[in-house]
Amino acid sequence: MVEAALSPVPRRARLLAVWVLLGILAAGIGLLEWTDRLRTKSEHTVGADPRRLLPVPVSELGALEIADQGKLYRFERDATGAWFYHGAHGAGEGTHIHAPDAAQSERIERAFAALGRARVERDFPLGRDGGAAYGIAVPELVILVYRPGQSQPLVQYAIGNVAPDTVSRYAMAVGHPVVVTIPSYQIDNLRALVKAVGGDSADVGRLPLARP
Repeated sequence: MVEAALSPVPRRARLLAVWVLLGILAAGIGLLEWTDRLRTKSEHTVGADPRRLLPVPVSELGALEIADQGKLYRFERDATGAWFYHGAHGAGEGTHIHAPDAAQSERIERAFAALGRARVERDFPLGRDGGAAYGIAVPELVILVYRPGQSQPLVQYAIGNVAPDTVSRYAMAVGHPVVVTIPSYQIDNLRALVKAVGGDSADVGRLPLARP
C-alpha cells in the first residue's frame, strides 16, 4: 500500500525535471539571439565612433570620389556590392554599363576597407588663415563619399600637408572647422589605387576649400 501511494512521486519529479530542462534551453536560445542582435547593432553603428574618420561604415557607401591634383576619379558599388572604377563620362553619353573586374574590385575593396578603419590621431583649431598652414585651404587632394543613390556627398575631406612627424597628414571635413591628423599611409594607399586603376579621369582643376 505504501509503495503504491509513493509511486507517482518519481513520475512528477521526472516531469518537473523535463520542464526545467526545456526552460533552460529556451533561456539559452534567447540569450544567444540577444547577443547576436547586440553584435549586429554594434557592427552597423561602428561609424558612430568619434575617432573614426568616416561617419559611416564603408558597407553603407555607394560611391567615393578622389580629386587628386585637379583630376577626379570616381568609384562606385554595383547592385551586388562589388566596387568598380567608374572613370569619367560626358553628360551626353547616356546610359552605360559597367562589368566589375574581380581583381580590380578586390583591390578597391581593400583600399576602401583600410580607409574605413582610419582613425583621427590629433585635433587642431582651424586658425585665422583658413587652414593654409596645414595645406587644406586649397588642397591637392579631396575625398568625397556618397551614400547609395545620392548625388550630394555625405561628407568631403580636404587633405593637407604631411605633418612634421612625417607619418601623418592634416585633414578636415568640410564644414567642420577642426583640423585633424590621420595616418599618411591612408592617402598613399588611395593614390596608389588611383594610379593602378584610374584610366580616364575628369579634369576639375584645383578644388578650393568650402568655408564652414
